[in-house]
Amino acid sequence: MNALRALWRLAHALLHAIRGWFIITLLFPRWNEQRRQATVQSWSRSMLRILGIPLQVEGAPPARGPVLLVANHISWLDILVMHAAGYCRFVSKSDVKHWPLLGTLATGGGTLYIERERARDAMRVVHHMRESLAAGEVVAVFPEGTTGDGRALLPFHANLIQAAVSAHVPVQPVGLRFVDAATGEDSEGPLYLGNDTLLTSLWRTLAGRPFVARIRFGSPQRAEGRDRRAWAGDLRDAVDRLRRMECEARQ
Repeated sequence: MNALRALWRLAHALLHAIRGWFIITLLFPRWNEQRRQATVQSWSRSMLRILGIPLQVEGAPPARGPVLLVANHISWLDILVMHAAGYCRFVSKSDVKHWPLLGTLATGGGTLYIERERARDAMRVVHHMRESLAAGEVVAVFPEGTTGDGRALLPFHANLIQAAVSAHVPVQPVGLRFVDAATGEDSEGPLYLGNDTLLTSLWRTLAGRPFVARIRFGSPQRAEGRDRRAWAGDLRDAVDRLRRMECEARQ
């Protein structure tokens, strides 16, 4: 039954993705920015429902920018969850741009791409982030730089935090968790680690035990004299507290 349910959801998810591709390709060029952003959020919420993933939002997502969101990184689902909570422009690895279908969806959603293999490319991306923030946008990054296991945070890279320092805008920490619907423990279903492919992770998500996506927004903070490295360390602590809050409440 799990396999049949997973196949049904996979088929509907593919149709929803194709629908998104047509909207981005044919309609986005005619729409204003506000309508495009609202459509991205609505599409993301619908995709979570199709995948059978309930969304729980705590705290206050930013209603408008300029603000930089920093979050822990667990899965390919993170972007979908954050878009469903509120539209933002993501910074993502350049590989995503070339993924079939998903690359078009990511680009249409306003993603900024970084080439990790080129050390100097971070400077270019920081410049574009600063421009987006100066234009009043909400930009989001995963400072760990890669996905983790959801149980321990990796160090935060400080390079992209420089955009908020230079633009003199606040940064809002965000804690993400995927928890087993029955036990409340961290779920392994959506993990995207090591040798995982997008397809294997997607199948595990669809065919495995049900889980809930939980996103908690903290309070925005300003640099207040901190350089990017010191601020990145403090932001890591803030994100860690947000994702641990529920675990500590159960103990």
